[in-house]
Amino acid sequence: MKPYFKKVLVANRGEIAVRVLRSCREMGIATVAVCSEADRRAMHAEMADEVVEIGPAPPLESYLRSEKILEAAARTGAEAIHPGYGFLAENADFAAACSEAGVVFIGPDAAVIAKMGEKTAARSIMEEAGVPVVPGALIPAPDRAGKLDPDQVRAAAEQVGFPVMVKAAFGGGGKGMRLVQSADEIVSAAAAAAREALKAFGNGTVYLEKYLQRPRHVEFQVFGDTHGNAVHLRERECSIQRRHQKIIEETPSPVLTEDLREKMGAAAVAATQAVGYVGAGTVEFLLGEDLGFYFLEMNTRLQVEHPVTELVTGLDLVRAQIAVAAGQPLPWTQEEIRGRGHAIECRLYAEDPLHDFRPALGEILLLREPQGPGIRIDSGVRQGDEVSMYYDPLIAKLSVHAANRPAAIDRAIAALRSYAVLGVTTNAEYLIEILDHTEFREGNTHTGFLPEFFDGWQPPASGDLNAALAAAGVNELVSAGRGWSNGAEVADRVVAAGPWQRLGRFRLHGLG
Repeated sequence: MKPYFKKVLVANRGEIAVRVLRSCREMGIATVAVCSEADRRAMHAEMADEVVEIGPAPPLESYLRSEKILEAAARTGAEAIHPGYGFLAENADFAAACSEAGVVFIGPDAAVIAKMGEKTAARSIMEEAGVPVVPGALIPAPDRAGKLDPDQVRAAAEQVGFPVMVKAAFGGGGKGMRLVQSADEIVSAAAAAAREALKAFGNGTVYLEKYLQRPRHVEFQVFGDTHGNAVHLRERECSIQRRHQKIIEETPSPVLTEDLREKMGAAAVAATQAVGYVGAGTVEFLLGEDLGFYFLEMNTRLQVEHPVTELVTGLDLVRAQIAVAAGQPLPWTQEEIRGRGHAIECRLYAEDPLHDFRPALGEILLLREPQGPGIRIDSGVRQGDEVSMYYDPLIAKLSVHAANRPAAIDRAIAALRSYAVLGVTTNAEYLIEILDHTEFREGNTHTGFLPEFFDGWQPPASGDLNAALAAAGVNELVSAGRGWSNGAEVADRVVAAGPWQRLGRFRLHGLG
């Protein structure tokens, strides 16, 4: 008998739930999915051996209801819960509740999640472990009325020096974050960040960090087990960010030398060992223009961008997560982990660039994914699914692998150009132009890359959509709209006939 669990519940939805379910299936583990009322026919719900409906569509009434998830585990006899990412993945209370219920949480201990989730405590732990941190200062917590002391704010800012970044001590994702250039702005900016942090995370504590000019965001995938082993699985460059949200990630970083990789990797492993970390995690660094690196934060879960690490190392991180959670030692040593070639991930979203990239809601009328050597698609949606207001509008993570970086860029662009999506607008054109930008191709990226080169970006004008569809021989879609009678046949004609591909930049990314 295999030394794993007999049954695992996946406490998530979308592409990450599908990803976890696939590894469980390969390992011969029975699976349980949870779903909201809106997700009854979702891909992850239909893929699992069992499914338990846990509440209405809003996440606060379903996927964030820890008691409902634990009830589902008890009802189905699941021995372990994989949280994926997002939702309850970094919720220390949920991890503790799993332990109390006798269910294995596939992730680190609740105490570790709590320590690393509080940014200022994490900084202190890293400093004690000898891991470089960005110079910073804590602002005393707001008073009972939610107000900060202006004098304390100014003193902290003077200690760090301008420009300075105000950050929420609890939370992430760009919430409670402000860049401040001068002393005139610091009090109002800190107050605004504290209010936003209180609303988003229930805690208005903020701190200051020295703002590094044009830094890179370079993170290291780490793994620890219950036997005292810890390794890193090389780095990922995640500098292409829109509003602090990563949209393109790659490995290896175009600027890391083997010597720098070794130093940063050693620091990442030291950080992992300092907290007794078990499972998959990510140690994130800011890399300055002088190639000095500083600890940013530790994510105590599997990252969205883990596919690129899997592509260059050939390892299954979810499989390793499950094995480690079952008490097995890490399946590889540091010396056995090698990188091969170059991988890039692009996040394809249903969003409208013409309207500030707001989610493009509606039915996916047509979905044809690119295929070919070195192309990997992680998706949790299918043709006919709805892009809902309740959940992240991610259609897919497109990852490619090639022998080197230039070839990987070319492959990613070609794959994006062959994506056929109809019914919702996507950011495909945006991703293509980023990848094809001269500075990106040369590896000159930093966290301010998009504001510098793509501020106010709009899709290029490319003619009338209806005329283009008619030219492709699919004007039935236009006249019949969402309710055409022979949609599958028409969709196949769109892709197989090929004329739409010859429309150049004008591809099927929405009905307008």
